[in-house]
Amino acid sequence: MYLRKTSRKNKDGTKVTYYQLAHNEWDPETKSSKARVIYNFGREENLDRAVLERLVSSVSRILSPEQAHRAQEEIGEAAGFIFKSCKKMGGSWFLDQLWKQLELDKILEKLFENRNHQLSMERLIFSMVANRALSPSSKLAMEDWVEKEAYIPGLNEVSSQHLYRAMDELLAVQKELEFQVFCSASNLLNLEVDLLYFDTTSSYFEVEPSEAPDDDEFRKRGFSKDKRPDLLQVVIGLAVTKEGIPIRCWVWPGNTMDMSVIEEVKNDLVGWKLGRVINVVDRGFSSQDNLVYLQRAGGHYIAGEKMRLAKKK
Repeated sequence: MYLRKTSRKNKDGTKVTYYQLAHNEWDPETKSSKARVIYNFGREENLDRAVLERLVSSVSRILSPEQAHRAQEEIGEAAGFIFKSCKKMGGSWFLDQLWKQLELDKILEKLFENRNHQLSMERLIFSMVANRALSPSSKLAMEDWVEKEAYIPGLNEVSSQHLYRAMDELLAVQKELEFQVFCSASNLLNLEVDLLYFDTTSSYFEVEPSEAPDDDEFRKRGFSKDKRPDLLQVVIGLAVTKEGIPIRCWVWPGNTMDMSVIEEVKNDLVGWKLGRVINVVDRGFSSQDNLVYLQRAGGHYIAGEKMRLAKKK
């Protein structure tokens, strides 16, 4: 079945074109196929295109995405258009709008305004965040992802060396960036930070300990919460609100003990002037020294302990 186009000439030399829905039937007498008209759409200048659109829409419902795509290509080529490429847009567009709602674009542009960069550090950083959220991959694989798969507003292509450079630049402004992001998120989400939960975890690396350089400050052997004491690891700390929204994170060498980080965590959060805060920790942090330190300057805490080991007041 196909759309048939026929033409005829009038006596005055003008040409009239008709469109018909037809299919070929075999004629055993003439031993040839003949077109059988199923429906006549009429003259070209009077053609009701809405009818054709409904017909195409009805047929396309049973086509696979690949078949529908090929059909669109053929339509475009027939009209003088050649399909070049397409990119996924929905996820990256949504993330970009959320990014702007949090004012991360303005924060990063401000932090990097006095640095001479040929490419926008803000766009490079956003592309890595979008990739991690939508299609996690290596920095090298991101080159094809940005160029061929994902639409990143304001960025048509990237190179892995520019992405690694952007990560280095982030480290240079880490503390100020963390504070600015917290301020923006707390304002937008109206965060309540009167009760903060804090805990640590560990994350290991799939490398042999002998492969790590001697001057590696972070990848160390330690108590593994993943039950992989044979591998190098780092310790990660996270403070969240009572709704579970992250406030701040820390990374320490893999041999860091939980008991030793409370002072640093409290000092870092005090520097953000959060007001009256109650820190909630588990028994891994509840040494007598830690609890005394949490009470300094009128501080408060909730510490989990086993009932039989609970400290006396």
